[in-house]
Amino acid sequence: MSSAPATPTVSVIIPNYNYARTLRQCLQAVLDQTYPAIEVVVVDDGSTDASPDIAAEFPCTLVRTANTGVSAARNTGVRHSTGGILFFLDSDIALAPQAVDRAVRLLTSDPRIGFVGGIYDKEPLIDDGPVERYKVLHGHFWRVRNSGETRLCNFSLGAMRRETYDRAGPLDTSLRATEDVEYGARLAATSTVLIDAAILGRHDDDDRLGVLLGKQYHRSVPLVALFAGRRRSRPRLTDTAYRPRAVAGTGLVLASLAGAALWPAAGAVAALAGVALFVVEERRLLRFLRTSAGLRQFPLMAGLHLLMNATTGAAALVGAARWACSPSFRRLYENGGRA
Repeated sequence: MSSAPATPTVSVIIPNYNYARTLRQCLQAVLDQTYPAIEVVVVDDGSTDASPDIAAEFPCTLVRTANTGVSAARNTGVRHSTGGILFFLDSDIALAPQAVDRAVRLLTSDPRIGFVGGIYDKEPLIDDGPVERYKVLHGHFWRVRNSGETRLCNFSLGAMRRETYDRAGPLDTSLRATEDVEYGARLAATSTVLIDAAILGRHDDDDRLGVLLGKQYHRSVPLVALFAGRRRSRPRLTDTAYRPRAVAGTGLVLASLAGAALWPAAGAVAALAGVALFVVEERRLLRFLRTSAGLRQFPLMAGLHLLMNATTGAAALVGAARWACSPSFRRLYENGGRA
């Protein structure tokens, strides 16, 4: 009877679309891993920049496709890989040297573990200003907060056994966003999904406020269909990046401001209640932002977080309206497990 090799080959699968800015750093960090048995598969998803030329500088398998989205690119990478362990990595992340080794140790320590996701460092890969620093700090904080068992698969930085992928099925190619949330809920129904803070990478995040808010809005609207679905596995609200009670508190503040002219006393009470709910729910994050960014940057960081919560709340209302009115929206996640 054969057994798994003591040092299984890890296939690092990197989808890429126009990330020439960070791809070289990403690939060099993979080559610098302490784990000895790695193959690298870069799936270039129709880039129009110099990404393919940069990938060709490194010892990797380069697969070029038309632009079909990150889910399709990851599935393509799996098909062109040979390793027993699949390590998914976005091309704007540079791994810490022990990241792959840590993921392998966890996956081989317990057959019940189906997926291990990592976290982002609190220092950005390329520092482009306060908006990016907020996003990186928040991304670091909420993943550390959710360390341990979860229902979210972090496909930007995470690993699983090939047999687990084969059993759970490919990523849903109809989803251009939230594919990782859907997959995590699907996989957690049969396997343990973990976030481990020792699997670390530095991330180059968005640095423009409009882009940041737009991505948050477009990612949050369809999630209503996933959370509201009754016939499928769902994530937990407590696993999300933006806390439901903090979002509700922000919404209460905005609603009170809108109604202050008609009901000033009631508006003031509601605003105070909303602020209190927001501060209590986010006290650990606010303390972290103050310590990490400093007192001078803290008001801006807190303001950005309020804007992100407000955007999430607005998206949830739009998603709820679409859920009520659109049968196709309610069926959005029913393709899970079919490429």
